Amino acid sequence: MTWIKTRKRWELPESEVTPESTFWSRRHLLKTATAAALSLGSLPAIAATAGFPTTRNPRFSEEFGGLTPEKLVTGYNNFYEFTTDKEDVAQLAQGWETEPWTLQVEGLVRNPFQMDVNELVREFGIEQRIYRFRCVEAWSMVVPWDGFPLAKLVAKADPLSEAKYLRFVSFMDPENAPGFRNSYYPWPYQEGLRLDEARNELSLMVTGVFGKPLPNQNGAPLRLMVPWKYGFKSIKSIVRIEFVQEMPTTLWSAMAPREYGFYANVNPEVNHPRWSQARERPVGTWFQKIDTLKFNGYEPEVAALYEGMDLSRWY
Repeated sequence: MTWIKTRKRWELPESEVTPESTFWSRRHLLKTATAAALSLGSLPAIAATAGFPTTRNPRFSEEFGGLTPEKLVTGYNNFYEFTTDKEDVAQLAQGWETEPWTLQVEGLVRNPFQMDVNELVREFGIEQRIYRFRCVEAWSMVVPWDGFPLAKLVAKADPLSEAKYLRFVSFMDPENAPGFRNSYYPWPYQEGLRLDEARNELSLMVTGVFGKPLPNQNGAPLRLMVPWKYGFKSIKSIVRIEFVQEMPTTLWSAMAPREYGFYANVNPEVNHPRWSQARERPVGTWFQKIDTLKFNGYEPEVAALYEGMDLSRWY
């Protein structure tokens, strides 16, 4: 009998990888900047370094027409704990120390634990996956993230039957992150997933990008990546994960529930109250727009999670 394997969309050969010369020139620039900082007597930011270099997982290697250039992935970010200006985040976060960094896992679990991020990486390993990234503001990227499946962490914690959701909590550091001075936001940043969403094979705990430790502005040393949801669900710089029974309150849904619901699944058929979600602008282009895909293109992998639910209500 002959078996015919049907590939998923991500199981494709590489096509338009960032040129090696660009990658290494960027690396040289970072080394030069670090040396300069040390010569001035200041300490550079340190991210979790275990697990590198990584190997790209071929099951998640489709580049969707090409990767977003690294300088844009690391230079165009929302990180309100530092600033609301996307292009100033990298500068303001420079020098913020992220090592040592401990993750606390607690709540309705049989095995609560507290571990350094590097210890987590040594236990779970990390791999590289290319994912679409879609911001609720209608811009998008294609990014090679390095990390480990969230499902591995869930299995280690061994949740009780009462646990239905995960609450993620980010850091609080008003002294070194100026965005905390804006009392408009209910700090710290919090997000949540249903337990079955957390166990989905796409949910990723990220410690790096482009095969290197995660820069501060991208959420060092540990962030979440849930590629079928709008980007604000992928909380940065996580310090605590709690397994809970009730749906957790999230920062954005608490502030504006009509605009930022708990699920936040990418849906071109449901507009934001102030703009359309039918199309998106790939970062790096100013006039090009492309159609937004339901669940950000991951519908075959995640649609079953929401069977019987009214997608039109889930902004």
